[in-house]
Amino acid sequence: MATTDIWRLSATELTKLTRTGDLRAETAVQASIDRMNAVNPALNAVVEDLSTEALERAQALDKARADGAAPGPLHGVPVTIKINIDQKGHATSNGVTALKDLIAPADAPVVENLHKAGAVVIGRTNTPEFSFRADTDNPLFGRTHNPWGLHISPGGSSGGAGAAVMAGIGALAHGNDIGGSLRFPAAANGAVTVKPGLGRVPAWNPSQTAERGLLAQLMSVQGLITRSAEDLHLSMPALIAPAPRDPFHVPMPWHVEALEGPIKVAFTKNTHGYDLHPEVEAALDFARDALTDAGYQVEEVEPPNVFDAGRTGYRALMGEIYALMKHDVDASGSQTVRDIFAVYFQEFPPYAGDELLQMMAKRTHYARQWSLFMEDYPLVLSPFLPQPFFKPDRDTEGAAGVHEVLGCAVYSYAMNFLGLPAASVPARLAQLPKGPQPINVQIAARRWREDLAVDACAAIEARAGRMCLPLWEKMAASEGL
Repeated sequence: MATTDIWRLSATELTKLTRTGDLRAETAVQASIDRMNAVNPALNAVVEDLSTEALERAQALDKARADGAAPGPLHGVPVTIKINIDQKGHATSNGVTALKDLIAPADAPVVENLHKAGAVVIGRTNTPEFSFRADTDNPLFGRTHNPWGLHISPGGSSGGAGAAVMAGIGALAHGNDIGGSLRFPAAANGAVTVKPGLGRVPAWNPSQTAERGLLAQLMSVQGLITRSAEDLHLSMPALIAPAPRDPFHVPMPWHVEALEGPIKVAFTKNTHGYDLHPEVEAALDFARDALTDAGYQVEEVEPPNVFDAGRTGYRALMGEIYALMKHDVDASGSQTVRDIFAVYFQEFPPYAGDELLQMMAKRTHYARQWSLFMEDYPLVLSPFLPQPFFKPDRDTEGAAGVHEVLGCAVYSYAMNFLGLPAASVPARLAQLPKGPQPINVQIAARRWREDLAVDACAAIEARAGRMCLPLWEKMAASEGL
């Protein structure tokens, strides 16, 4: 294989070579750094280049392996880390200028677990201010662009991660998700991800000075964005390794017991009053047929009311944010993000006082409904967004913009409120007037069964193909890369 092609390898393909010694970790990392240097100036996905320390770490991994140390499951795999997570010696800026010098005293558990598995961090990726937009731009580092073109937002808040991994900058990209921040970038860029369920991936930032709000603790999770489903099966077992600094982490294995008989999938196109775009409907039909042909029992049936659960959950989250975070946004945020938050509070009127406590308590009611439903249907195939992904800065265009970006995304944030796993996988490449763009579908799974969601993603991907391949062809044609 030519050195110039190594960056194209998936993490699974890469580790088959690095763990046996057929490919040096240093060579693998250098190939990703070269790709980063070639494409990142146009994307601004990676906002802190860690090439020097990455190569030093890769060389140390090569030496340790040569001296007889057993290679980790992600030996030599280049990865990126989002700038809202602590990485020792680097700023956890969260896209906020006032936090540009907040240097992490130690690694967060996800960084620590990736290091233990042998991964190599080559850079840190962009996020919007406070990591609370479905688009990625901030005054500190500027806008991240989608590698498919300027007609599509890169998503948020892990927009830098999604753009980077799909453009070939590293085989794995770390991100996190409180209302869709793994799945929005996956959908925008045509990547694959699974939002883990509550308690699956240990989380904590050593730099934090106060504990997060209760709903933030219950709804926010750490994860990875990849170019293929098999890379999630490879990498997530390392990410979920126990870390005692997260006292609520659940030390369960990635693969649990196999289910008997064909797995039943509840299939819905219900967009709860929002218009369903023909390209999204076509992607849903494609995914349904792919799962059926793969041996799943797909039935068109309505799950419990996702609209009610999602809107209740996000209004409750807005209540907590209004009480605990609004001061920081007003004090340190740009006028743009302050204006967006003002519209958030209009779109999702915050619960307060006794009503907030009551709605937080109602979370168990919704979760129980879904738990009972998923006894019969362990998976739910649904839209992620009812329309193709939106343009950059759509959420700055007042109430209509925020409504299109977040108001219709009930299948996204409902899963955070419920604490259920939810995967995103591309099922179609739509040829739209402004240019091509991927269309992802969502697969929610029974609690603790992220592996089932990823298996379903793999079945859809087997028919649809990896979306990075046509993307790289497009990039090569337009940029000569």
